[in-house]
Amino acid sequence: MTTESAQTSTGGAKGVNSSSGSMVRRILLGSQLRRLREARGVTREAAGYSIRASESKISRMELGRVSFKARDVEDLLTLYGVTDDAEREPLLDLARDSSVAGWWHNYSDVLPGWFQTYVGLEGAASHISTYEVQFVHGLLQTDEYAHAVVSAGHRTPLAEEEVERRVALRLERQKLLLGENAPDLLCVLDEAALRRPFGSKAIMEAQLDHLAEASERPNVHLHIAPFELGGHPAEAGAFTLLRFPESDLNDIVYLEQLTSALYLDKRDEVAQYDQALRRLVELSLSPEHSRDHLRQIRQLL
Repeated sequence: MTTESAQTSTGGAKGVNSSSGSMVRRILLGSQLRRLREARGVTREAAGYSIRASESKISRMELGRVSFKARDVEDLLTLYGVTDDAEREPLLDLARDSSVAGWWHNYSDVLPGWFQTYVGLEGAASHISTYEVQFVHGLLQTDEYAHAVVSAGHRTPLAEEEVERRVALRLERQKLLLGENAPDLLCVLDEAALRRPFGSKAIMEAQLDHLAEASERPNVHLHIAPFELGGHPAEAGAFTLLRFPESDLNDIVYLEQLTSALYLDKRDEVAQYDQALRRLVELSLSPEHSRDHLRQIRQLL
């Protein structure tokens, strides 16, 4: 990656809030350090040794999963043969700007480490495309529905205080859809997510009404995949595809598991998920027909 692109990336993060921007900067810097290391033929083990760290630490740095110390970046740049100040400074600026703590760190007591990365990426994305089959997507849940989902999602009952903290985090995430630089949200909901009851009849009615109302926003595009559709390209299950305004940042597919998550950024893998989602949108109900379907489901509750 060229120095010019690094400078562009530093400014490109201004379109998002500072904490989410720091996540983007870490990923951009990590990607550039990886390319410099590979171009120089340096192994991760050798890179780790140069900064008194492990090979796994270098891997986490290159994936943007950890914060950067300016001294470590300086030593790595020297190892990779980047000695000109004009080339080093934009990268060191990225390191300094990437240290801003995200707002979600206030919820670290209830937020798994593997999900913190997603929250930061979600807040930095310009386009969020998702398919859900188990329940309504978190960005479109009502307070009461979220409470019911969180309460039901654990084998061991959670203390009420922890449930409230998790719901508060989810509602805080939803604010990004209302901001000045709000991303576009394309959400395909399997009809099963709408038929599966969480909480009382009143909670489900309010959730369906909220979906219909939210789908009227210009940046929210809701499609329902009805039961009549049968098999479809997203048969493997729920996933989210994130796109970013920074041209140097690859699209990312997020796959959540029971105790961890996968983040895919290889272009060929992401392209397959993108193709599956595009095909699913074509086969699903339009936003207008989806609102009609929501009303029909509501009447049957």
